[in-house]
Amino acid sequence: MQDRDIPLDTWPRRAALEHFRRMAQPAFSVTVPVDVTGLRERAARHGATPWLAYHHAALEAANGIDGMHQTLTADGVREFAVIHASTTVLRDDGSFGFLTLPREPSLAAFAARAKPGIERVRRASGDLFAADDSGDVREETLVHMTALPWLAFTAFTHARGQGDDRPKVAFGRFNEVNGRLLMPVAVDVHHALCDGSHMGRFFERLQANLDAI
Repeated sequence: MQDRDIPLDTWPRRAALEHFRRMAQPAFSVTVPVDVTGLRERAARHGATPWLAYHHAALEAANGIDGMHQTLTADGVREFAVIHASTTVLRDDGSFGFLTLPREPSLAAFAARAKPGIERVRRASGDLFAADDSGDVREETLVHMTALPWLAFTAFTHARGQGDDRPKVAFGRFNEVNGRLLMPVAVDVHHALCDGSHMGRFFERLQANLDAI
């Protein structure tokens, strides 16, 4: 599969595209708790931490949602064959840096590839991109992710620059509820590309991916 330009003449979402892309604030966000009971133990069998496991599960879920690997162009919409992730890593000096997480279908391969990058970014300082190695991953194909393990938030908003239409995902603190561990996940998407049905399918895939680890 290759990147492709979507033919708007036959695209069912053309009216939504034209409506929402003109808005000053065209994004919307939803926050949903997902079940992560036993994730630490299951992830360890793949050589991964829970942090790596839920990043991988979310990236795989996003790759299965058409609207999450599309971007707005001057003439319409372009769809990427594969999307990757960029996330935040807490540095040793108390600041944070960005880390590119290329897609790998298996959690074991994803974790093995990510671990050296995590350590580089953790030890870095200064520029937010210091020590990150994005390789051949293009910036426009990224899902922006972040983790806030200190907060079991119930809502979340992301910073967006001018023309930024990339999907954004935030993971919160594990919280025990009725004997289960739940984690809030906030997803922020551009409404010209995604609707509530996309978010419903994303969270179904995310939970299934977590359960399957």
